[in-house]
Amino acid sequence: MAANGTGGNGDMVAFPQEDGDHTEPERLDSLKTFGEVVRAFRKRAGLTQESLAPKVRYSPETVASIEQGRRFPPRDFVESAEEVLDAFGTIKSAARHLTRRPGLANWFHQWAQLEMEAINLYTYECRLIPGLLQTEAYARAVFTNRLPLLSEDQIEAQWAARAERQRLLHEHPNTTFGFILEEHLFLRQTGGQEVMRELIDHVLEVSELRNVEIQVVPLAQENYAGVDGPMQLLETPDNRWFGYCEGQESGLFVSNPKTVSTLQMRYARMRSQALTPEDSVSLLRRMRGAA
Repeated sequence: MAANGTGGNGDMVAFPQEDGDHTEPERLDSLKTFGEVVRAFRKRAGLTQESLAPKVRYSPETVASIEQGRRFPPRDFVESAEEVLDAFGTIKSAARHLTRRPGLANWFHQWAQLEMEAINLYTYECRLIPGLLQTEAYARAVFTNRLPLLSEDQIEAQWAARAERQRLLHEHPNTTFGFILEEHLFLRQTGGQEVMRELIDHVLEVSELRNVEIQVVPLAQENYAGVDGPMQLLETPDNRWFGYCEGQESGLFVSNPKTVSTLQMRYARMRSQALTPEDSVSLLRRMRGAA
């Protein structure tokens, strides 16, 4: 689907991607420069990161990440910081020159920003545990097994970016996160039994968050709507929906309402076919005991 979905009306845009769902941004000069600009105007205004945070409607941790060049600033952060810090247009100007890792597919610039602003974010995965739910040990096992092989520095950079992105779950308590996961992902023993046992514990812990819902699709499922592969869906604050699907070497950003509606229909059917959140937790606990 990802490789062939190049709609002529611009509703589906397929791009080559560098590393599947692992394409989080690394620190680049433009991000660090932007962060320094924000820091300079914050100090000029006599504000700390803690006092600026509520004024721009983000957490102090997010402000710190942006100032350190570790996070791509959302559009509303740029606008709020410009206004609150009375920056003479400098912050907006600096934002126009932001870039991410060289060669990173253009779709991810847009998806990453939408993800930061989403009020609903849904993920169906049948290949590996989604990045937002991974433990460090599981993520490193995935990175280590990737081909072509990654260097140690690349693995460290990948994990640092993954850990940073996982903060979404805690820094966005008003965002609803939904995950539909295949049971076989927990049976594969990626990284070994101890890694999988720790992963299940972590997923169970995350499932206790009020804004997170996790459902597991059992191995035996006679009727199933997930045969077209993994997908992600999100809703923006102005109630627009977007989707993303990916293959081995390509990613598909979906904006056409009709196509997004099809993805929503499939996701809704999968939710009804998967175990309930409560039954999913029970299954994971049983698997945890058997691991």
